[in-house]
Amino acid sequence: MDLARTKSIEQSIADTDDPDHRLRKDLGALDLIVFGVGVIVGAGIFVLTGTVAASNSGPALALSFLIAAVACGLAALCYAEFASTVPVAGSAYTFSYATLGELVAWIIGWDLVLEFTIGSAALSVSFSGYLQELLAGTPFEVPTQLSSAADGFIDLPAVVIALLVMGLLVRGTKLSSRVNQVVVAIKLLVVATVIVVGIAYVVPSNWVPFIPESQPVPEGEGGFRDLPLITSLLGIEPAVFGVGGVVAGAAIVFFAFIGFDVVATTAEEARNPQRDVPIGILGSLVVVTLLYAAVSLIVTGIQSYDEIDPDDAAPLATAFSAAGVDWMGDLISVGACIGLVVVAMILMLGQSRVAFAMGRDGLLPRWLARVHPTYRTPYRVTLITGVVVATIAGFVDLTTLANLVNIGTLFAFVLVSIGVVVLRRTRPDLPRSFRTPLVTVVATLSVLMCVYLMLNLTGETWERFLIWMAIGIVVYFSYGRRHSRLRAQEEARQPVD
Repeated sequence: MDLARTKSIEQSIADTDDPDHRLRKDLGALDLIVFGVGVIVGAGIFVLTGTVAASNSGPALALSFLIAAVACGLAALCYAEFASTVPVAGSAYTFSYATLGELVAWIIGWDLVLEFTIGSAALSVSFSGYLQELLAGTPFEVPTQLSSAADGFIDLPAVVIALLVMGLLVRGTKLSSRVNQVVVAIKLLVVATVIVVGIAYVVPSNWVPFIPESQPVPEGEGGFRDLPLITSLLGIEPAVFGVGGVVAGAAIVFFAFIGFDVVATTAEEARNPQRDVPIGILGSLVVVTLLYAAVSLIVTGIQSYDEIDPDDAAPLATAFSAAGVDWMGDLISVGACIGLVVVAMILMLGQSRVAFAMGRDGLLPRWLARVHPTYRTPYRVTLITGVVVATIAGFVDLTTLANLVNIGTLFAFVLVSIGVVVLRRTRPDLPRSFRTPLVTVVATLSVLMCVYLMLNLTGETWERFLIWMAIGIVVYFSYGRRHSRLRAQEEARQPVD
């Protein structure tokens, strides 16, 4: 059946040498680790900590991060084997095309388009919020009409930063990497300062009880669309906190661990992808897991979880201000403002590489996959992506869409975990510089954990995700299936009657 046709690994790699679609190989292992750390250390530390601590996990926020990290680690092992075996742009899309067939590849590619585009726009808006907080009360304060889509006409800072990031990515991945290295160094310095200074202000009694006792959902908040899907499916009494709250918190903070997924999208631009990509994926995940656990303990240790405002966009800064350390609040705001720019940039990089791979395969218009004659970057799709991200960031309130990034990422992890086992069985002959240990066990655990975390996302998130997927199916059958390069090659090889 043509919907299940797969693109051979050899053909995927051969396509990377096409002069019109060849990317420059500029990135080493350090570049990839920094890319991963750059995108992971962002919203998770600077934004999500307060929301999840106050609404789901309490002091056990650290456990929520660790649960999410374990799920990511299992999937990361599968990603590392795939990326070292198939060093081609496109990440989960390319991997699925080689193992699970064209329709599944399209679905995951469409899913990643949503994940990276919405994620990049959301981070642009978050940057704008921190920037406005820093400029408030100064001669450079942003006018209300230009400060947000909700309160004014447009969120101008979000639009400007999205377009600036787009320009950097068109100019070249290596330049983007150098900017990223400088920014990540600043961001990590801020995070280290939070940990070192914060230890002196921790009140151990704020960690007791570490896992708050389960409580009924506040009246008026128990609808299907507002609750984790698993609650509705199994008829579980809605509740917050407790062990269930810790797991639900893990599903939310999962957004903070998608960096290694972006590392996999840059495999084609790595100098030695078989060695460097696994190092980049696993190295970045280890670094940020340690940072996340430490910072979450600091936040809940300085300020009791029941005193944290779940809607506070700057929980770290607020916690230090409550402890009387105002200068730390300003430092954190600067670090967050800088750091969120990098996250938006790397998510946009991931989106452009996935769409580039889909265009090269003909599932999207092939002219999208043209690379710049000088910079050797996919400039057309990057320009389009940048304009779309800027438009969403400038005119749309993204609060209700945030969880879409999580469900999309988890869905991609499920397919990659299945695909690595399939490829082991269908192509045992392929050279693998990195092999997932106990691959069947690891992949199975990865699928189970990711599906369980998906079920802990709200019914509304599932509704929006399924609608987006339905639109993608329509686009595939109306365009992608008919213009597939693989289909054209198969038809050309068929004998003429």
